[in-house]
This record gives sequence, structure tokens and C-alpha cells, in this order.
Amino acid sequence: MRQIITHFTDDDLYKFTMCCAVIDNYPRAMVKYCFQDRNGTVYPPNFGHELRKQVEALETLVVTDEEIAFMQRRCRYIPHWFYSYLKGFRYDSRMVDIRQDEEGHLHIAIEGCWASAILLEVKILAIVSELYYMMTGGDCQIDLDGFASLTASKGERLIGAGCQFSDFGTRRRASFAAQDAAIGALARVQKALRGPGRFYGTSNVYLAMKHDLLPIGTMAHEFIAAIAGMYGPQMANHLAMKAWSSTYRGSLGTFLYDTFGWRIFSLNFSEDYANMFRGLRVDSGDNYHELELITGKYRSLGIDPATKQVVFSNSLNIDDAIDLQKFASGKCQPSFGIGTHLTNDFPGLTPLNIVIKLVAIKITESWPFYNNTCKLSEDPAKNTGDPATIRLFKEILHMDQ
Repeated sequence: MRQIITHFTDDDLYKFTMCCAVIDNYPRAMVKYCFQDRNGTVYPPNFGHELRKQVEALETLVVTDEEIAFMQRRCRYIPHWFYSYLKGFRYDSRMVDIRQDEEGHLHIAIEGCWASAILLEVKILAIVSELYYMMTGGDCQIDLDGFASLTASKGERLIGAGCQFSDFGTRRRASFAAQDAAIGALARVQKALRGPGRFYGTSNVYLAMKHDLLPIGTMAHEFIAAIAGMYGPQMANHLAMKAWSSTYRGSLGTFLYDTFGWRIFSLNFSEDYANMFRGLRVDSGDNYHELELITGKYRSLGIDPATKQVVFSNSLNIDDAIDLQKFASGKCQPSFGIGTHLTNDFPGLTPLNIVIKLVAIKITESWPFYNNTCKLSEDPAKNTGDPATIRLFKEILHMDQ
């Protein structure tokens, strides 16, 4: 079976930016990740075996001079020492445990040094998604020409409605070719139109390079959840903002606030960080309610929310984004990260609902034990972590009061 991931930077930018921040702030931390299929998908026979071979094939990947030159040119906020790290980086499939049970359910666990393990998540999710269609015949239903035309029409609607948007769809794409076709179509539409909106780029670094676009991304919940596992959830957002600003000196200033819900983040979001960070990303809960919370917080700090960016990325489709644009315009500087709806929208195909989340961490390899951690989303269906840890963190954060 052909190798699915064939380029080192066929990955989301936020994995590289977080990797850099991890090395800079927590170079000896060790972590555990766990795969979750929210729909309980039954995978075809032998899927686990084929997935193991694809993960082992990642060990052949080496970052190229072209990829490094592109990132240095378009990601100037990343310190140059990080590229020396990438040049020497090699994937280690021994960090990944894959098991398929008798019922066909898939179990994946990752364990190792945080700085190395962090670069496995998105690639494995993209492999699982594409491999699933390859082994179930779904790939035969992928019409790339029709898909490109459909995506172009989506781009035209978004740009015409004034939406500033990017592709966030690597993790659950139907295939690399599908994401490539979508980004190519959106790039062509952007060049052809002079509308009020704009297609800014893609989270996928390799495809940004291929189509000469801006790589888009900052951080994921993982960064805050890991810090909570090491130091506790009460001040995890504050410590994350402090570490992030130490590494990037004010660049990459869009903070993902909902790892433990709005309340504790708001208590951590002091005036200095509110001024320093360009804006916030909404990834769970009711988008309209979350926006009201955000704008109210800025006003309470004497900051005009209209000067701040709010990135919406909560399972959006085109209609959602356009409606939010109308509502948010004038209240903030809205932008949109759209994922599966751009990279896996084919008749007859149901996108997988899969994630890989960090569940445990220890600050150094010499510790004899890990501390569990979790994510407590504004949407309870997106909570991840073992039930005991979720209950403990909720109690610590007084989330039921």
C-alpha cells in the first residue's frame, strides 16, 4: 500500500510552533497521548496492521532545504535554532502503540519526550482518515475535479461575504490530494476576486509552500493541558501565556482559551496579556455567546474589542461563517479557521470524528510517575481525559458552582 505522508512539513504549523515553545520552556518533559474516535467507528480488518506500517514509514521523512527556506521566509517569528533541530529530527515509530480489538475498534497511544511526540499527532490522524477510505473503498467516491469546483464556490461565497478565512483541515481530510485540490481552488479564487473577504492561507505547511500561501497557526489545547498537568489547572492559562510570550516575543498572539472553560481563563487574562495578545480563538461552545464573553472581558479591561481579532474554528461550515461574520463585524476583527468542511466534503463520505489528546505528563524523565491531565471544553462533548481526572479538575476549578 502506498505511503500516505511523504513530506516532512505535510503537517499543521501549530505542531511546529508548539514544538519550538516546548523545547524552549520544557525540554525534558515526557508525555502520553491517547486516540479517541468519538463515533466509535469499526475499522476494517487488518486496519491496525496497515496503520502500523504507515507510522513506521514516517521514519523515512527528512525535512528538505526547500521546506526550511520556506518556513524561514514565511514564519519569521520562529527562531533559527529550531531549524537545526528539525534538520536532525527523525520520527520514531516505537513511541506509538497501535491495537485493533476484536470488535474492530482502534486504540492508539503515544509516549515519549514531548518535543518529539508532539510532531506525531496530526500526521497520524491524517493517515487514519485517508487509510480508512482506502481500505473501505471510499476513495473511489472522491471526484477531485468536482470537489475543486465545489470548494471554489465556497471560497467565492466567503470572500463575497467579507470573511477572512483559512484552511484548518489537515487532521480529518479525505486525502492529501483532496486537501491539495481544495487549497489550490481557494488560492485561484483569491487571485481572481477583489471581494471584501480574503483567503489567507492554510495550516498545512507543505501545501502553503506548494501554493505560495501563508502558513496559519499558533497553538492547541495540548500546550495548556500539559502545563496544567505539571502545575495544576488554576494558573495553567497564565503560565502558558507567559511561556508563549517568552518564546515568541509578542508574535503568534492568538490564544486558544477554552482548555478549561471561559471562567478560569478570564480570571487569568490580565490586562497586560490582553494587550499583548492580538486576540483569542473560539473552538467550542456557542460562538455567539462566547463572543459576548470575549468582548465584555476586553471592555472590562478598558480595551476596545473592535481592535482585537477573534478566530472562530468551532466545526464551521460556510453558512456558519457567513452568519458569524455578519454578527461579529464591528464587534471585533472576525476571522475563520474552517477544517473538515473544506477538506472532506464528498457525497457519500462521512468524515471520521477522531482526535489524539495529551492525557499525562511529567516535567522530567527522572520522575517515576506521570500526572494526568485533561481538557474541559465549553462543549462537554469535546472533553477529553479519564473520568477521574475530569472530576478532579472540575472540583479544583469550582466548575459546578
